[in-house]
Amino acid sequence: MKSRRHFLKNLATVSAAAGLPDIAFPESTGDVATFFVIGDTHYRADPEEMGIMDEVSTAYNAALVAQLNRLPGTPFSPESGGGTVPAPHGVIHVGDLVDNGDKGPAKYSMAETEAAAFVADWGLNGTDGRLRWPVREVHGNHDSPHGDGPVITVLKERNQRRAGIVNLSPNGLHYSWDWGGVHFVSLGIVVGDAPEVTRKRRYAPLGSLPFLREDLASQVGNSGRPVVLVHHIDLHRYSAVVPDDKVIHNEWDYGDVQAFHETLKPYRIAATLCGHTHARKITRWDGTANDRPSDGVPFLNTDNAAHFHGPDQAILHVRIGPDDMSVREFGTQDGWKTGAWTPAAWRFQL
Repeated sequence: MKSRRHFLKNLATVSAAAGLPDIAFPESTGDVATFFVIGDTHYRADPEEMGIMDEVSTAYNAALVAQLNRLPGTPFSPESGGGTVPAPHGVIHVGDLVDNGDKGPAKYSMAETEAAAFVADWGLNGTDGRLRWPVREVHGNHDSPHGDGPVITVLKERNQRRAGIVNLSPNGLHYSWDWGGVHFVSLGIVVGDAPEVTRKRRYAPLGSLPFLREDLASQVGNSGRPVVLVHHIDLHRYSAVVPDDKVIHNEWDYGDVQAFHETLKPYRIAATLCGHTHARKITRWDGTANDRPSDGVPFLNTDNAAHFHGPDQAILHVRIGPDDMSVREFGTQDGWKTGAWTPAAWRFQL
């Protein structure tokens, strides 16, 4: 994975190539959705005492929640476009909630401890945890690469109690909801299980693409409503065709990626959100491996938000109006003891 520093150095080039003008966001009229995007919190239990949490992981995540609770009502920096941070509809977590859900049954007790800590901090609907807002999350490869284990059990149970859900997949894992005139679809680790792709996948899509197709047809149709899609793995690296004997090593099967892109064509996609790379990347996706296209679906890849590996973290703030979307980044270099807005911002016409 490329470092966040690498992506920061190349930010201006990527933004210019994607046709994204800097700052100056006029206020929109009509329906507006505002939310934070976070990812890769990697809650980690103590490897020696699996029933208790690692102190660094606990501190970073607690400080992140506190920052999110404080941000609404405070000013954006002038360099990030100015204005005041609005109260969000909620927070979207793009996966890798915990660190040890992928280590197998021997580490399930660690994953259970980590999942319990996540639930205690983030709550569900804005009144039952430390976070003041509803949270919507997907699972990542560290939560469960194959769709088994304690984290998946927790997510399915949470989805039964999640307020505002308008559609839930038969397996209880994928779901959709509406905020401010925008339709959101939670799709898990990758979007896949295209019927035309019969190869074994590295990560289990768990029926996410069939659910997406049904959901968009039934919940959006020809309404023209903006749609936001949430998954964990990034897209560009997996858009190119590779030989069948190599594709199993890819985290996302290129056949599923191509079927995903075809599925989106009739709809007004405001953004696709992901994490996983531990680096911010804001550009577009045109269905190919070109990560600097002039046109395509807005692609928002957020940095790690509270990973125990070091104090540098960041999150995104997104505002979607009737005709445009603005994106800004808030980051820290000391594990959320302090934070500041990145001196740049991005705007997409929808």
